[in-house]
Amino acid sequence: MLIKAAVNGGRTTAEHAPVPVTPEAIARESVEAIAAGADVVHAHARTPDGGQTIAPDDVRALVEAVRALDPALVLGTTTGLWTCSGHLERMRLVEAWPEDALPSFASVAFCEEGAAEAARLVRDRGMVLESAVWSLADVPALLAADTLHDNVRILIEPEDEEPDVAVAHARAMAAMIREAVPDVPLLYHGYDQTSWPVVRAAIEDGVQIRIGFEDDTTMPDGSPAASNAAMIRAAIDSLVGVGSIMEP
Repeated sequence: MLIKAAVNGGRTTAEHAPVPVTPEAIARESVEAIAAGADVVHAHARTPDGGQTIAPDDVRALVEAVRALDPALVLGTTTGLWTCSGHLERMRLVEAWPEDALPSFASVAFCEEGAAEAARLVRDRGMVLESAVWSLADVPALLAADTLHDNVRILIEPEDEEPDVAVAHARAMAAMIREAVPDVPLLYHGYDQTSWPVVRAAIEDGVQIRIGFEDDTTMPDGSPAASNAAMIRAAIDSLVGVGSIMEP
């Protein structure tokens, strides 16, 4: 079962002091997360003042910092519209990402304007594509996209605040996708209070999982998480625990 570490997202050090923001800190957290058992890393490039960005120079700095520590690390990033002024700027910026410092993969959210075009650009630039859905309403656009079968995985990201509702919503999105494309790999993840319940549901459903400071700042017992690596180790413990419970 693939485990993705989402090491920072848009969180700030004011929210949680250990969140990595500089390229060097992101690189260290990424390498440590892989050492703890993660398979791949998702990170957001950040501006000097901590904002999220997909500007080419910032993406280069992120990729080069990570590869300086581990050239083989599989690193992905976002193309989210919240990182720029809108879809046209997104297309211009992603088109300008440096050929010699491209992320291994990039994600496109199908709740956003221009998602299908952005997904084609990710694919055509030679990156591995992930597509994300945040609600059942996003699924038809995903299924209609000509990049549907180019996805290494589809990210199911329920926005619900109640854990039980988020889990049910994730499973409903998964069922809708599976009906159309039975073999595509799926990944579930939640946010804050839904993160660990959604991780557990992913393990129970046999799909890929994601955890890290982008998704939460706490451990399963509610204590503060010291690092992304600590959260990855906790996810692996959950994987072992759920697996043993599910043994016949």
